[in-house]
Amino acid sequence: MTTPGDRPDIDPGLAKERTQLAWTRTAISFAAVGGVVLKKEVIPGLILLCIAPAIWAVGHRAYRRPDRLKIVTATIVAVSVVALVVAYTA
Repeated sequence: MTTPGDRPDIDPGLAKERTQLAWTRTAISFAAVGGVVLKKEVIPGLILLCIAPAIWAVGHRAYRRPDRLKIVTATIVAVSVVALVVAYTA
């Protein structure tokens, strides 16, 4: 009989892949929103469309480096600032 502390990992190593998929979904979402915004406002739409590949690239590279938390934090702050700028200009 095993105790809860002795339970083997049910899902070893898949957290990394799920995290990369989450970054990919986020990039696709930014591209979709950028396309919708582009129909009404050109500059904010282009900004969002330009951010999408950057988000995708950071998500795929961030988890291969030891200083990934700094990269992820900087990306989240940068995306938040850009989203605020787009919200105020639109």
